[in-house]
Amino acid sequence: MSGADHSADQLLRDIRATLMPGFVGTTLPAWLERRLTDGLGGVAIFGGNVESLPQLRALTDAVRAARPEAVIAIDEEGGDVTRLFYAEGSPYPGNAVLGRIDDLDYTAEVAARVGRTLRSVGCTLTMAPDVDVNSNPHNPVIGVRSFGADTGLAARHSAAWVRGVQSTGIAACPKHFPGHGDTAQDSHLALPIVDASPELLVARDLPPFSAAIDAGALCIMTSHILLPQIDPHGPATFSTSILQGLLRGQLGFAGVIVSDALDMRGASGEIGIPAAAVRALTAGCDLLCIGTENTDDELAEIEAAVLRAVSSDRLPAVRVHEAAARVRALSSALPAPVDELPAAGLAEAESSTAASSDFPGEDEVQRVLASFDGVPEAHAWLAAHPRATIVRVDTEANIAVGVAPWGPFAAALRPADSAKAQASAADFLARRLVTVDAETPIPWECDASAVMVLGRDLHRHEFARDGIDALREHGVSVFTIDTGWPGHDRGYAGLATYGASRLVGAALLSLVQEDPR
Repeated sequence: MSGADHSADQLLRDIRATLMPGFVGTTLPAWLERRLTDGLGGVAIFGGNVESLPQLRALTDAVRAARPEAVIAIDEEGGDVTRLFYAEGSPYPGNAVLGRIDDLDYTAEVAARVGRTLRSVGCTLTMAPDVDVNSNPHNPVIGVRSFGADTGLAARHSAAWVRGVQSTGIAACPKHFPGHGDTAQDSHLALPIVDASPELLVARDLPPFSAAIDAGALCIMTSHILLPQIDPHGPATFSTSILQGLLRGQLGFAGVIVSDALDMRGASGEIGIPAAAVRALTAGCDLLCIGTENTDDELAEIEAAVLRAVSSDRLPAVRVHEAAARVRALSSALPAPVDELPAAGLAEAESSTAASSDFPGEDEVQRVLASFDGVPEAHAWLAAHPRATIVRVDTEANIAVGVAPWGPFAAALRPADSAKAQASAADFLARRLVTVDAETPIPWECDASAVMVLGRDLHRHEFARDGIDALREHGVSVFTIDTGWPGHDRGYAGLATYGASRLVGAALLSLVQEDPR
């Protein structure tokens, strides 16, 4: 092989080392196995790839057999955004609840539990925690994924979560740099604009990332948001000023920069994924999360686009080599998975992603309940209306959350083993339930005198506000329970749970069941 041939071959291997696609199915596709053998950097696991813990471990074993050093990433935030428990809801509290409890040891403990489960199923990197400061209550994509709206609190818990998960050998990837908390648009669907000054960004949004870096975070994920006062020419994922200037220069981060998924409209909506990959690498991304349902042809197009960019000097070859070296260094630093699944994950292995014994105990359920805002008001209303009709408001979840079961409807699917939990679920399921969505005519069909309205981010959805207002105008006593991030008008959040995980749902069921009849 000539020197030129060797150089070209090395460049191609290095390009492949920077790519981390998603894929369709619960087994490793032949095309992806072949690409892993040829040097693909890794794979990203999403909800559609997971049926059970043993199935996921078999899948990751197949990935590792094809390429032992492959990064196996998963979007497991330990709350509303879950992939391990996509079919039944997460047994963890979620970031906003952790922030409200404000116990750093507990946050680290929860993160370690997430990490141990991930380690057991063969994953090596979790695209978490979300360290955004949720400064905009109308944020459609962050919300309860954030530890809170207070910068100092978010920073403290970001560091604790990173330390907790990385203590298990799983790499953390705090996101979405330099901060997605002050957005009113979902970057899955559009390019949000955050018109923040450099001074505001430094004071409000960067401290959690700095704290996570100080805690040893091995990766940082970028955001597809435009910050015109910093770089008006493209989203952060494509910005040298933001990635090299702020993240590497100002914050001193030396680890792997991971792009947010490039199939999101905020990144590739106008230019396509191959061009987005070139721009992300040029700006300073090292590992490219391509998307959720990539194909062999798509990866071939990306490779070709990067090769053309290098040959035309639009992308320096040294940048590709540098990125590949960082990814390989990360891979070599991560330990192998444990030999077998934990006992808690085996009892119902054939039918579920987790066994009932994996569900938190009553003490933890009550701890989460205590974090809710509006518990006294809820107790008073429930005592006065013990058999109120439940109106379930189904709002469309953002793509990050997906269609995982939520709140008490998740907890009622498979409650904890305790008699109290079973009684709570039975009581809830025995009530009259009316399900509504954006297509349901208003006023909602409900002849009850008292209605408990239960939904997520009720204040952000006009049809939900209108429906609640119409019930009240018809003389119905209404109590609203919001399992999302509440707005300033607490008429649509009489009780705010700040999360909709299965654990949060169990705490809500406990509250409902506690009240006298």
